Amino acid sequence: MTAAVVLDIGKTNVKLALIGADGHQRAERRRPNTVLRDGPYPHHDTEGIWQWMLATLAAFSSMATVDAIVPVTHGATAALVGDEGLVLPVLDYEHEPAAPLAHYLAVRPGYADTCSPRLPAGLNLGRQLAWQAQAFPAEFSRARHILMYPQYWAWRLSGVAAGEATSLGCHTDLWQPAGQQYSAMVDTLGWRVLMPPMRRAWDTLGPIRPELAAITGLPRGCRIVCGIHDSNASLLRHLDGAAGAEAPAVLSTGTWVVAAAPGKSLDGLREEADMLANSSALGQCVPCMRFMGGREFAELAGTSPVPCDIPVLQRLVDQGTFALPGFAGAGGPFAGRAGSIAGPSPASDAERYALATLYCVLVSDYCLDALGAGAHVVVEGSFTANPFFAPLLAALRPGRQVTVTDDASGTTCGGWMLAHWGSAPAVRSTVAAPLLLDGWQQYRRRWLAQLG
Repeated sequence: MTAAVVLDIGKTNVKLALIGADGHQRAERRRPNTVLRDGPYPHHDTEGIWQWMLATLAAFSSMATVDAIVPVTHGATAALVGDEGLVLPVLDYEHEPAAPLAHYLAVRPGYADTCSPRLPAGLNLGRQLAWQAQAFPAEFSRARHILMYPQYWAWRLSGVAAGEATSLGCHTDLWQPAGQQYSAMVDTLGWRVLMPPMRRAWDTLGPIRPELAAITGLPRGCRIVCGIHDSNASLLRHLDGAAGAEAPAVLSTGTWVVAAAPGKSLDGLREEADMLANSSALGQCVPCMRFMGGREFAELAGTSPVPCDIPVLQRLVDQGTFALPGFAGAGGPFAGRAGSIAGPSPASDAERYALATLYCVLVSDYCLDALGAGAHVVVEGSFTANPFFAPLLAALRPGRQVTVTDDASGTTCGGWMLAHWGSAPAVRSTVAAPLLLDGWQQYRRRWLAQLG
């Protein structure tokens, strides 16, 4: 059996998936995406991931003939590499750089050019890099390449450095989505020489390095694919073959919930609402809006969530218990607001789960409306496991269709597509039947009214 391996690095977990040539997953391994605090700043455990990945690839090599590896990662992350590897640890984007903002703000392009809103902490990659260049000039000067995070892993596996638009276009300040080119900031700070040649997400960069093939038992001809930003991987299969028809809006759910509305105008984007334009793997500008939904759900539901039932959801609606944003402090349409509970507090673990569900549905619906999402929304990712999320969302969008994919990781499917470019697996999905709680529409209106 031949298979591809997708390396899927989310903000919370790292996953390796072995996927057969028919698109079906054969095996999966996971580990936490640990942030280390033993260096100059909080940083990702790249060496821990690397050693775990090599061991897992060795295990996978006994299950199938692995002919391709595709890296898929979260955004807002880059690696500075020199002749010997990393010159600085890979910064965790939730870290708030201590340096004054004046230098960064002076060179940061305007929102009209980049559709990249100003974000807290290191969520703008341009701010991360500007701070690293100022705070660690000797180390920064040794960098040969600035690699987006998927391409860092592709480089470690193949030895070939590449750039790619989906990660560059993810609120970095470094990219002009409309022109599909670097922003002025790259040249102002003299970084163009550090930017490797641009490649497409599905391009093969080269074979796996021979020494890695020997360590893992993988074939020496195993292809290393350039890779892609995770939300764009989820979006990819809904773009493929959509010519002549309106592509659906896609709600990619996980630590981040990202609403993407391909084909919609950029004219309605507003920086103060934390709206942005991503670049798809096909070079399209895609209006997007997102919030840290998985993190907020966990804050509301607790670390050991207890699923609820419909009567519990109905009770919270009836008694007017509301979760008002926000609970993550990491951007989104309600950035800067402190989360609070209005009305009677949830009295049990099941009620906390119900409140978290209601909250994430309401914010998702808010984002979709702000983007002008059309008649069809597809829900991808971890929230597909919540039996009430999509039905409640469908009930707020009468006359329109909400469908749910049958896998919990559209990122993995998108990664498989890159390894088999030109072969799009059928999108297996079901239409969500609206969950018509009594007073659900009125509950939404009351929630919106409390936002001011």
